[in-house]
Amino acid sequence: MATRQSVHEFIHRCEETLNFAEEQLTEARRQEHYNDYEFSQAQQQLENANNDLAHLALSCNAQQKEQLHRMRLQIQELQNEMILQDH
Repeated sequence: MATRQSVHEFIHRCEETLNFAEEQLTEARRQEHYNDYEFSQAQQQLENANNDLAHLALSCNAQQKEQLHRMRLQIQELQNEMILQDH
């Protein structure tokens, strides 16, 4: 079973990833193709976080799974926005 601390730390890392990706999406909307590398890195980090989240959820209790589910929804929403961005 995942500890509360490990879930908390993982959610914190996901929030940092979300912040970085949101910054890159904002930059992409402003500058279009001038931040391709960072934009791709942000997309990769979101995908990695989503994959790690799925693995962590396997060893969580119901409350932790709910927290991770909400985080997954945020990650997937931002991934969709980045995919739809004409970049």
